[in-house]
Amino acid sequence: MSLMEYRYLGNSGLKISEIAYGNWLTHGSQVEADAATACVRAALDHGISTFDTADVYANTKAESVLGEALKGERRESLEILTKVYWPTGPGGHNDSGLSAKHIRESIDGSLRRLQTDYVDLYQAHRYDTETPLEETMQAFADVVRQGKALYIGVSEWTAEQIREGHRLASDLGIRLISSQPQYSMIWRVIEDEVVPTCEELGLSQIVWSPIAQGILTGKYQPGQPLPEGSRAAHEEVGGSIAGRVQDDALLTAVQGLRPIADEVGLSMAQLAVAWVLQNPNVAAAIIGASRPEQVEENVAASGVTLEPQVLAQIDAVAAHAGGVQADVHRDVGVMALGDVGDPLGALQAADELFQLVGQGLLHFIRGGGTHPHQATFEALLASNTCFFVAGDADARDACLDHGRDQQVDAVTVGVPGQDRERFLSRA
Repeated sequence: MSLMEYRYLGNSGLKISEIAYGNWLTHGSQVEADAATACVRAALDHGISTFDTADVYANTKAESVLGEALKGERRESLEILTKVYWPTGPGGHNDSGLSAKHIRESIDGSLRRLQTDYVDLYQAHRYDTETPLEETMQAFADVVRQGKALYIGVSEWTAEQIREGHRLASDLGIRLISSQPQYSMIWRVIEDEVVPTCEELGLSQIVWSPIAQGILTGKYQPGQPLPEGSRAAHEEVGGSIAGRVQDDALLTAVQGLRPIADEVGLSMAQLAVAWVLQNPNVAAAIIGASRPEQVEENVAASGVTLEPQVLAQIDAVAAHAGGVQADVHRDVGVMALGDVGDPLGALQAADELFQLVGQGLLHFIRGGGTHPHQATFEALLASNTCFFVAGDADARDACLDHGRDQQVDAVTVGVPGQDRERFLSRA
């Protein structure tokens, strides 16, 4: 019998499993279809009913794999979540964003791949600064009224963006009920503004990366080779955490969680998942898995209560592990180059920085460019210090050259995640 617990999503009547299964870096890329199906079966066997995916994952392949894995299951017993925004297909001029055209075409493609008539939650994968929000919300309303989605959610929107989106959704008679941000012991950006805003408006968090892409499992040891078969060791997806697994200070600090986990009878992964679920605004924690036994391990975090003294111990360790501080200097220009070298890794690092921007912890002037997160060099002239996120050594050199060309006083260049702690402390 499953011990899974279920929580209402926002102020809706929809219940979801407090452990959700996500296939961001697994299905269609890190693991083969048979292994992916085995993980989905394990999730179902242990009471997980909520499955989160996106059209961009493995360029639509992840949705297809999930659709096949869920084929034959009672649809009424599942909650299927997907997203729209990032480029898909050949990446043509209308193959990304939150325009009415892209949303209409993307939902139809997602439903075909997922082999279902509707999704329970359709999410804006990021905020689209190029499309009027009114157009986006009207397109989402059309999707709901056509019966292709029951509810609407967002991912990595700021508190202000959520508030405006909620207002428009209410005017259109549809339900915006969720926010999907990154959240973990060592990444707490949402706590100051996003969570209070969502509590006020009736939205829940569905959080991703509760174990920091495996960092909080403790399996990455300082000064040791990457474990065979781990995400960091994978040729295609390892770039998303390349910097973090090379940060010995971070890895050493994380090991301080081990005695805490032992004290409460949990693995470090279970402790990390249980920690995010202590936040009452969190409806579900998304786990990823490349093996069925990982699913079984993480599911055990459902229903766990951590006592206040345990939470205090975790806070003390997290402070040494590079947790985001609220006193980060605001006058810093940020540029992300996500189309070079390791685009997935650069995107991950850029997202972290842009979350700080959205929370008012960093100043960022957005300009034009082919990538949604690429600022113009003209805008950088207004800033004395610039931080560039680059995917490889060549991109690093290019960033430095551009900074010099623009006569920027100080230029810091980092590969994904690697220089995050130094940047934050310096800024």
